[in-house]
Amino acid sequence: MEYHSHEVVTERNVVLLEHGHASELTDYLANEVRVALVYNGIAHTVMLASPQDLEAFAIGFTLSERIVSHINDIKGVELEFTHEGVLIQVEINQRCFMELKQQRRNMAGRTGCGLCGVAQLEEAVKPVMRVDSDARFDISHLQVALGQIQDNQQHFKLTGATHAAMGLNHQGQIIAAYEDIGRHIALDKLIGAFSAHNVERPVAVLLTSRASFEMVQKAASANIQILFAMSAVTSLALELAEKSNITLIGFCRNGRATLYTHGYRLLGQHCASLAKAI
Repeated sequence: MEYHSHEVVTERNVVLLEHGHASELTDYLANEVRVALVYNGIAHTVMLASPQDLEAFAIGFTLSERIVSHINDIKGVELEFTHEGVLIQVEINQRCFMELKQQRRNMAGRTGCGLCGVAQLEEAVKPVMRVDSDARFDISHLQVALGQIQDNQQHFKLTGATHAAMGLNHQGQIIAAYEDIGRHIALDKLIGAFSAHNVERPVAVLLTSRASFEMVQKAASANIQILFAMSAVTSLALELAEKSNITLIGFCRNGRATLYTHGYRLLGQHCASLAKAI
């Protein structure tokens, strides 16, 4: 079987076992494929992802992992679909490539298994990047975005297996949405899309997943100032959001939300006085 970029969902006949009865029905599975990222001809990493919007993913990953510092440092992205998965060739400028090679040599020199993991604990944490402070968002508009989620999760409605990262404008409208089986990859796709194209930049980002440390770190790299998560916030995510000057809000569901950091960006009659203290 050869993968194509539009084959995101697989249809299968299955048997439903329910209340002591068995019945046949059609189920939909989210496809996950191996995606290899290659920089200037050198293999970097292999990930599992949904085979859609992979150019946006490659750009977003390259930026959010700080392999390059600016979109102009990426000179080209080419996709090759094979029987084994998808090969993404990313061409970056020579300075960034030399820095990436040096990083790989440093890791390989300190571990017995080459690039299988992080050599030292501190290498798991990139230097803190502080985001700008000009974004403002009326918290009452969050309900607008929550009401639009279902229409922006087509693959989740079919499979129940994908996460989404969605960009919001000042009115709470979802202006861009990207899905993937991996929550990190969904966010990378969103970052790549608004970084590579001359489109409206979101004032806030809404995640259907939890806000973990890595998600906040990616948000900081992309100067995302307001991060909403429908699920929980982890302790390290909170700590990094505080240091990075990111407004972090979790458990965004059904007219409620939990504010964790930098509430000064949130507008609204009911939250303004309390948000100033956080």
